[in-house]
This record gives sequence, C-alpha cells and structure tokens, in this order.
Amino acid sequence: MKTKEEILNLIEEEGVEFIRLQFTDMFGNLKNLAVTPSQIDKVLENRYVLDEPAMFGTFKNCVRDMYLYPVTESFKILPWRPKQGKVGRFICDVCYEDGTPCEMSPRSILKNVLDTASKEGYDFYVDPEIEFFLFRTDENGSPTVVSYEDAGYMDVGPADNGENARRDMVLALEEMGFEIKSSWHEKASAQHEIDYTGGEALQIADSIMTFRFAVRSIAKNFGLYATFMPKPKNDVPGSGLHLNFAVYKKDKSIFKISQKKDGTIEISDEAKWFMGGIMKHARAVCCFTNPIINSYKRLSNGFEAPGSVGWTTTGDNSFLRIHKYSGEETKIELRFPDPSANPYLAFAAVISAGLDGIRNRISPGLDIVNDNSVVSDNKALPKSLNDSVEAAGSDELLSAALGDEFLRLYLENKQKEWSEYMHHVSDWEIDRYLSRL
Repeated sequence: MKTKEEILNLIEEEGVEFIRLQFTDMFGNLKNLAVTPSQIDKVLENRYVLDEPAMFGTFKNCVRDMYLYPVTESFKILPWRPKQGKVGRFICDVCYEDGTPCEMSPRSILKNVLDTASKEGYDFYVDPEIEFFLFRTDENGSPTVVSYEDAGYMDVGPADNGENARRDMVLALEEMGFEIKSSWHEKASAQHEIDYTGGEALQIADSIMTFRFAVRSIAKNFGLYATFMPKPKNDVPGSGLHLNFAVYKKDKSIFKISQKKDGTIEISDEAKWFMGGIMKHARAVCCFTNPIINSYKRLSNGFEAPGSVGWTTTGDNSFLRIHKYSGEETKIELRFPDPSANPYLAFAAVISAGLDGIRNRISPGLDIVNDNSVVSDNKALPKSLNDSVEAAGSDELLSAALGDEFLRLYLENKQKEWSEYMHHVSDWEIDRYLSRL
C-alpha cells in the first residue's frame, strides 16, 4: 500500500498536474472527477462528495451523501496523457461519511462476496481474455463500424490496420503495471485481443475497468474507436470476455483434473460442484455477464459463443470449459461473458453461483468424461435480455449476494432498456416488411 508521503513524492517527481478520482457506476461505466494536486490532502482524507445520480442515474433518489475513498495502491500515471502536465488516477471506493462502504456500489458488492468466500476458506483468482473491435471514426470524430481492412486470425500488417494502435496499448498497459501475455488480430475484421496475467478477483475487476479506459483512450489517438460492444456487425464473431477461474483453499487449488489410462478425464469434486452451481444459476447470471440487448446477438448465432448450458474439456463454443492442465494449473473457463459486463457484478454473480454449487454439491452432469464429451443439462441460455432479467428477478441467491435494493434498481433499468428496444422500429424491419405489406 502506498503511503501519503510516497504519493506526494510521486506527484512532485512526475510533475502531475491533474488527478482523476475514478469509480464505476452500477451499469459498468467508468466515471471520475478531476482535481489538481493542491487538493491532495482533501483527496486522501476522503472528503470528496459524490452525488448519487453519478452512481445510479435517475433510478435512485438521493438519501445520503457518498464519499470517494481512494485506494492508495491504485495510484497510477496515465502514460498516454501529455508528458508535460501529467495526469494521475486513483480507483476509489464509494462510502458514506462515516467510512461505511456503500452497500450498493458494485465494487463494495464484489468485496462483500469475496469476504463471504474468504470466511468459508476460498480465494478466487481470475485470468481474463478480452476481445474488442477497432473501427474508424467519421469526420466529426463519431464512431462508425467501418474498418478498411480484411485481416483475419493472427494476420499481420499491412492487412492488420490496428497493429500500431495495439502495440501502443500494450506498451501503455505495461507501463501501468499490467503483465501482458500476448496480443493479436482476432478472427473478424477489425477485431483484436489482448491477454494479460490474472490475479485476485478484485484486482482483476479493477484492471478490466482500467483496460477498457486505456484501450479506448489510445485508439482515439489513431483516429480509431475501440468498442467493447459484443456484436457490432452481422455475420462475424462477436467479442467475448473469457474468464478463467482458479479457486484456492489454504493456498491449494481445489480444481484438479487427471487423465486415466482408458483415456477418460477425472475431475475433482469441487471443480464439478463449482461448474454445477454456475450451470444451475446460468440464466440469472447472464443478466450480469451479458448485460445489454446486443449481448444476446452474440450468444444466438454460434460464432464461437455458446447457446446452451454445458461443459467440456475441449471446444470453443462451450458454456464452461475445464482446461486439461495438471495439478495447480487447472482453471475453469467461462466462455459466455462479454466485455460489456460490469466486471464487479459479473464476478460477484459467478462467484456466488459457484460457491452455491460447492456448498450444496450441485452436479454438472457426468462425473468422468472423454476428451470430446460435452455435458449439457438441456437448458438454453437466455435468448434476450428480457429472458435474463426475468431469471435474475426470481433468483434468491443473487438477490442475497447483490442486495435486494440494488437488484431491484438494476432490473428496473434493464426492463426500461428492453422496453425502449421493443418500441424501436429497426432498419431490418423496414427492409423486411415495408415493401411487402
């Protein structure tokens, strides 16, 4: 943890002239207010007031003042900002005046879920894989879905028009403390992926918010717009947020997998139960891992995205995949989430469901599988945001994990989003019906 003196010295040595106090609202949008170093004492004494509309929009009436509590170890210099007059940032917790965490802050919700898990002896680690598109902006700087390229999987320049931007993204992220494993052009035109080393769940939720902020900011310098919209174009793969979970108890992994002499795969009970819990709550969990209307365009077309609930040791379209590593390296990969998710809520929902599976020994299906086995419980994933909202509204586990009031406000917003969509006449409908009817 950085001390006040260390932060003050860093600000002076680096010539920092602006400091951003960042937090995430209930819908997964990164927000901030900016101050100058002259206000650093006020910042570190947690005296900056946050209006509730910044966190909840118009869905909650102001009752109590909230305050930004900077996480001191999160202080970083933004490397893409000017070298003269540098900009630093803090990730902040949202608390009440007496320091009590706001129970409806997404970061607080995840911390509460992780505290519950820790009391039961479990520590959660996540390895993320984040996909996104880089599109051109128009003459006004507004985003388009135009890319002017036809690059494919792991192509190089000049076919890959985004490689220079992706290089600068990697360098900036590394400067901010990310350990980048690899980056490449994905299968769809203008689609990219950057993978970095994982860590504790809260740290990785923070890092995903930073990642999206950095990628968008650097793309703009190249006349590009980075979008984490799951399915921005027809007939091409959408973007996923693949999450590789590892769970430890007393510093030992509870996920283990081994291959027997007859070729079958044997998996530890805890790994099976973890998957079983996620499968049981899958339709409700999707409301947080796939939180927008467009999310279900990705899940419905089969482009390396699952459409039903199941698990396997192989296969790119699986809902869950347990990697066939040995011993401590075993991870369970969730392939259904997408990068529009609020990572704090997505992690909280997944971990709560997985813990429920472990507590209640929920079976995911077969105990032993072959390499090409796909175990399904014959349950389809939601076909729409409305389906997942209905499932989340009736899931008592998630209500307890997220809080009744938070869940009510969140679902109210999502129902409004669905209603607006259903009242909108799309270009597809005009093209399909106008001349025929």
